[in-house]
Amino acid sequence: MERPEKSTPTGKDMDGDGLARLEADLTAFEAKRRKPPLALGVGSASGAGAGYRLLSQMLGGILGGVGLGWLVDHFAHTTPWGVVIGLFAGGGVSVWSTVRMASDAGAPKVTKAGPDGGPRDDA
Repeated sequence: MERPEKSTPTGKDMDGDGLARLEADLTAFEAKRRKPPLALGVGSASGAGAGYRLLSQMLGGILGGVGLGWLVDHFAHTTPWGVVIGLFAGGGVSVWSTVRMASDAGAPKVTKAGPDGGPRDDA
């Protein structure tokens, strides 16, 4: 079995045309790799996923608050006050976190850039 010969770069490979082609390939690769921001739109799959995430966050907060309130009622014998307080506390926390998550998803991402437009080293 023959081994392939080592190829060494020639002057033809290192000209300006090759560098421009490499720069274009790198730009295309970075554009593919970059993920779009989280969208809350109705017509997209990412919008549906974000909607389900918001719904589960709301339900989880409320059910978590009710569950913790039930535990307090069970051990402290304060029925129904633990469940009632847990319901309101869980509902408030879930609304707060859902609004925060939705506003973060709608806000444009701000990135720190260096003087040439690329990422900074100290970030």
